[in-house]
Amino acid sequence: MADIYRPSLRLRPSEQRTILLVGDFIASVAATVGAIYFWYQYSLYRLIESGVKPNLAERIIQIEVPFWFYILPLAWLLLMVDSYDIHTASNWRKTLRAIGVAPVVGLLAYSLLFTINIDPNSLPRIAVGAFLVLASFLTLGWRAVYIRLYTSSGLMRRVLVVGAGKAGRTLVEAYRKLNPPPFLIIGFIDDDPAKKGKSVHGFAVLGDSERLLDLVEDYRISDVVVAITGEIKGETFQTILDVQERGIEVTRMPIMYEELTQRVPIEHLETDWVIRSFVDQVRVSGMYEFSKRLMDIIGGVIGTLIFLILFPFISLAIILETGFPVFYSQPRLGKGARPFTILKFRTMKQNAEADGQPKVAEENDPRVTKVGNFLRKTRLDELPQFWDVLRGEMSLVGPRAERPELVAEYQKQIPYYRARLLVKPGLTGWAQINYGYVATVKETFVKLEYDLYYIKHRSLGMDFSIVLRTIGTVIRRTGR
Repeated sequence: MADIYRPSLRLRPSEQRTILLVGDFIASVAATVGAIYFWYQYSLYRLIESGVKPNLAERIIQIEVPFWFYILPLAWLLLMVDSYDIHTASNWRKTLRAIGVAPVVGLLAYSLLFTINIDPNSLPRIAVGAFLVLASFLTLGWRAVYIRLYTSSGLMRRVLVVGAGKAGRTLVEAYRKLNPPPFLIIGFIDDDPAKKGKSVHGFAVLGDSERLLDLVEDYRISDVVVAITGEIKGETFQTILDVQERGIEVTRMPIMYEELTQRVPIEHLETDWVIRSFVDQVRVSGMYEFSKRLMDIIGGVIGTLIFLILFPFISLAIILETGFPVFYSQPRLGKGARPFTILKFRTMKQNAEADGQPKVAEENDPRVTKVGNFLRKTRLDELPQFWDVLRGEMSLVGPRAERPELVAEYQKQIPYYRARLLVKPGLTGWAQINYGYVATVKETFVKLEYDLYYIKHRSLGMDFSIVLRTIGTVIRRTGR
């Protein structure tokens, strides 16, 4: 048999993120150099305007670049953290939004530092402004090149799905919702004679497992996804091994689903996979636990200070609109289903649950007040919970703390719902920034998939990224 076609460039999501980071870093370094040059030229112009001759001005001009100015490229990468999801990076609208928000956040942070800084000469306003402008345009240019390459079919992975049953259909449904797609699905392989020659969600069943090797060569396949949840025939398994030996990437459906959606497909998980993912692999290092707690303490102190500063203004707004009380408290379940009480600014009318039955908040909920709507969109209603973070009952990042009654109800309807209690609940989390609040069991089902993805993949870098993305949500007022 002829050699199987192997693409010269087949990048995994982690490799694509690395390319994005390197490109953004180069753009930000260039912006730093350009900002220093602009600062020099501006200072020279001001000197000449004051009456100094140009030749003399060039000899006497001096600019002292503070050390922190050279760290701006790293700060820019942090400001762009919301755009390192490969699906966001490949979408023009989301990319433009991320690049638009980054300099605004940077300008706000700089303004805060400028306000409290003792020596204003150590904060060159012209240079910082030039950096933010240059970094925005240079990053935009680089991202335009990236999107053009990313969407080029000649550089995209070519995927064949083994199994056109429920798991395969679920994978394709998730794939069709992405625009642009992260790879090209060529079609299906399935041993069911009734499916041969038919189409599943627009993708043809090209043949059975006996033709797998030939189809991989004919269609220049780079990746094979195994979407079989039941028992795999020995012949099919051997053929898949033969394909892998020839350099083709073989991936199980749950892994590919995670890559596409950044969620865990809880309807398509097998028992042994669940045990490996949420028993064997759920343990994290002591260093991560220590670092996460340290981040919680620092974040809790900062958040509590912000709460104390804003408390008079938020309280007055709530009282003027709907009167007392300013706060409301509720029992919630923490790690290991341990109960605790949270305190939040009141965002609904008094007696929102007059019948005593718990009711989840809906989008455009009529119980939410005007002030409450603003507090929810900016997440300011959750400021009092920083005290729970300091006490160790919550974390900055984790699944949303839920009420005991709702947990009991969801456990009956949603598989593996209890698994979200393996970690501390958080002020913000992977599900919150990607999906927001939920109002139905179906939406809770999807949100759980995000929560389980976080539990499986959590790390200090992921936590920090979620915090930064939450700050962007607050600034854009896109919370619910």
